[in-house]
Amino acid sequence: MPIIKILPHAEYCPEGKEIEAPVGTSICEALLDNGVNIEHACDMSCACTTCHVIVREGFNSLNEAEEEEEDLLDKAWGLQPQSRLSCQAILARENLTVEIPKYSINHAKENH
Repeated sequence: MPIIKILPHAEYCPEGKEIEAPVGTSICEALLDNGVNIEHACDMSCACTTCHVIVREGFNSLNEAEEEEEDLLDKAWGLQPQSRLSCQAILARENLTVEIPKYSINHAKENH
């Protein structure tokens, strides 16, 4: 199983964390299943950008982004070339390092 290293984030993962997740799982599902309560306002249906992450290592091992995801990413805060919506980025066999951006465009936080 690949390992996801989550870089420290003041709200969601203050000390950073390393988790294991099965191949074929989305980054968002893996984070949520391991106690990292990343925002996902659209319930992982690729309709918002609140689960935006930056994949610092292992980006090329992920499935290719669909046009719908790319269009949404254009609206994400802090967009970078390695940005993905974590609900759409599916794990392969390679380990990842991800950063959860400091901000989101979501005006109201969801309590998931």
